[in-house]
Amino acid sequence: MSAFEPRPPFYLGIDLGGTNIKSGVVEDSGRPLSSVSIETQADLGPVVGVENLAEAGRLAVQQSGLKWDQIAAVGLGSPGTMDLSRGMLLEPPNLPGWNQLPIRDLLAAKLDKPTILQNDANAAAFGEYWAGAGRNTRSLVLFTLGTGVGCGIISDERIVEGRHSHGGECGHIIIQMENGRRCACGAYGHLEAYASATALVKRAHELLAEQSTRSSLREIPAEELTSRAINEAADAGDGLARRLMRETSYYLAVGAVTLMHTIDPDIVLFGGGMIAAGPTFLEDIRQHIQKMAFPTVAKGCKIEYAELGGDAGFIGAAGCARAAFGR
Repeated sequence: MSAFEPRPPFYLGIDLGGTNIKSGVVEDSGRPLSSVSIETQADLGPVVGVENLAEAGRLAVQQSGLKWDQIAAVGLGSPGTMDLSRGMLLEPPNLPGWNQLPIRDLLAAKLDKPTILQNDANAAAFGEYWAGAGRNTRSLVLFTLGTGVGCGIISDERIVEGRHSHGGECGHIIIQMENGRRCACGAYGHLEAYASATALVKRAHELLAEQSTRSSLREIPAEELTSRAINEAADAGDGLARRLMRETSYYLAVGAVTLMHTIDPDIVLFGGGMIAAGPTFLEDIRQHIQKMAFPTVAKGCKIEYAELGGDAGFIGAAGCARAAFGR
């Protein structure tokens, strides 16, 4: 550690994923003091899973060099449908068998700390708002681009949770009314069906099958064609890959403008694996937004990449604990 002096109180943030659990201790200004990752072992069921959550928390505190009694509270970010007021997971699709699980209270009992449950995308958005690219703002939108399109919204310094715990599910904004692509959720025309990394790869396969245009993407085995490979080909000047990336930037701009016209945020952020696309991709999104948004709204809203990367979830979860139980 550097000469930086950690400032109490300290909060434990835990980010639950279908594959891995990431956790860390965060001090009062949003700086992480530790970061650990362990396997979720979700297929072994919720009893094992909750014990792994607790173990991830214990390891994070141990790595931070703090004592357990210095931890003020715990924040847990989780995917899936949930009831935030009751701290319940309802039917999380990537945590099979974890249905109707009072996960907040189970974890609180194991760690003996006040604990709050939050949607993982909301937690990541709060992390960026508190300690990342959205610090010094009052409102932001964060799109996380990966297998799906997650979203979290901060408005007037508060997470938009919605009346039934599912506010901010903006990966499911409808951007195509007729003949829309089928989303992983089963509905049609959703943003996620067009702009996720999964959708980008699917569109690439379709375009390669439909056209005889020369492209370096044809040299990549079908099972190895990824969003990163498409982006790298676009950067290298491949015309078909460049078209795919520009179309993706357009779809994301449509989603962003919808929310800009809804809450008029200070900043819209893009995070997740696809931010590896770099400055050209972000600039394309900005240009599309400039053409579609009200000028006043566009002028007042920054469009940037998120800063916290994979740490946003546990930092934001800790921030949620701070907001709920702190000063």
